Amino acid sequence: MSRIALVTLVVDDYDEAIRFYVDALGFRLAEDEARGDGARWVVVVPPGADEGGTGLLLARAKGEAQSARVGDQTGGRVGFFLHTDDFARDHARMLAAGVTFLEEPRHEPYGSVAVFQDLYGNRWDLLQPAA
Repeated sequence: MSRIALVTLVVDDYDEAIRFYVDALGFRLAEDEARGDGARWVVVVPPGADEGGTGLLLARAKGEAQSARVGDQTGGRVGFFLHTDDFARDHARMLAAGVTFLEEPRHEPYGSVAVFQDLYGNRWDLLQPAA
């Protein structure tokens, strides 16, 4: 069996990224270990993720090239997809937490969806797949 375990998300600051993903999106902080020289191994996982599910490795940018990628890691496209089992609940909770949605919710044949951005501007879909 193979699976994608982690996806790296380059961030400006570990603690502000943790606050956003944990407080605003409801993720769980799975790991936060010092690696020396100020670096940390920080992993967050989405709410309800089962053991072994895909997580985000929050990696602080080092140098100009990485800093230039913060917030635009996918060239302005939606690059991340957060599935939910209750779109209305999570959309309302995220709005109340200050998450910026770039559109009103849509109800498509594949499910209910709205594009939001993280604190750096990366685009995400909040998506409740159709049954």
